[in-house]
Amino acid sequence: MRALVTGGGGFLGRRVVELLRAQGDEVRTFQRGRYPEVEATGAVAFQGDLLDKEAVRAAVDGVDTVFHVASMTGFWEKRGQRAFWRANVDGTNNLLAAMEDAGVRRLVYTSTPSVVGYAGDVQNGAQDLPYAKRHRSPYPASKAAAEAEVLRANGPQLATVSLRPHLIFGPRDNNLLPRILQRAAAGKLPIIGDGRARVDATYIDNAAWAHLDAASALTDAGAPCAGKAYFIGNEDPVVLVEWLNELLEGVGIAPLSRKIPHGLAGLVAGALELAWDNLPLRGEPRLTPFVVDGFARHHWYDPEPARRDLGYTPRVEMDQAVERTVAWFLEQGY
Repeated sequence: MRALVTGGGGFLGRRVVELLRAQGDEVRTFQRGRYPEVEATGAVAFQGDLLDKEAVRAAVDGVDTVFHVASMTGFWEKRGQRAFWRANVDGTNNLLAAMEDAGVRRLVYTSTPSVVGYAGDVQNGAQDLPYAKRHRSPYPASKAAAEAEVLRANGPQLATVSLRPHLIFGPRDNNLLPRILQRAAAGKLPIIGDGRARVDATYIDNAAWAHLDAASALTDAGAPCAGKAYFIGNEDPVVLVEWLNELLEGVGIAPLSRKIPHGLAGLVAGALELAWDNLPLRGEPRLTPFVVDGFARHHWYDPEPARRDLGYTPRVEMDQAVERTVAWFLEQGY
């Protein structure tokens, strides 16, 4: 395989690169910065922005498979700004156009389960759940639009598939879990709702392997997985609060115990979001409606379609995944 990994210096992209290199594939990466540790694997680095059409075209020239992992992530954006849309939708459309010009044959796209929303509880959610009618954050709105473009692009010249890994965690996470640990250590992370919400979580190695499984299954535009989206998890939904408390206990932080009713948290989050939208406040609100619903509601999904069509199975079970994650955070001084 001659592959390009966008966002190859990031948490998930780097692991995808490492697995591809381990099986002997030729790999390029495309991202804005330099990542010597990724280049040390033998991957060839291309620097640029997905909005730069010439840079993207140069990166895809001569590859047969693209893993589009790069994305702008986050929970909030000031009303009227379009940074998420530009990065995630316009950037993806630039990539699709460059791939068409270069004759690239396969695209594995990294999406998110939040494209179907958290407006209600989702338990063993079906593969064909519709996109949310109204998104509570510009991030899932932009990812839903980009995913739709990717799936529409599936055809005789380009085979596409989309993956929706949920709550990716593990060693080298420099975003999600560090923020959770810091807020919990400061006593600023309450339990929202009754604390019984079950969710899918995906260990980093499993999320990365799902991408390689998808590429193998995506033989052409007529493959069973072509033009479809798949939820990815550890196939072992966790009670979110219990799972977080296990991680917190492992690094010596007091477990979560203070509760806020879901409705009250939603009102507070809405007021904070309104204030940040309309006042010259720094940073971003501590709580948003999107985060509140994500914390308080069930959201786990049927693993059978990914097993059936992609041949995906988790390589690392949850107990071992938590153990490895805790060990890494302890090594980092948590």
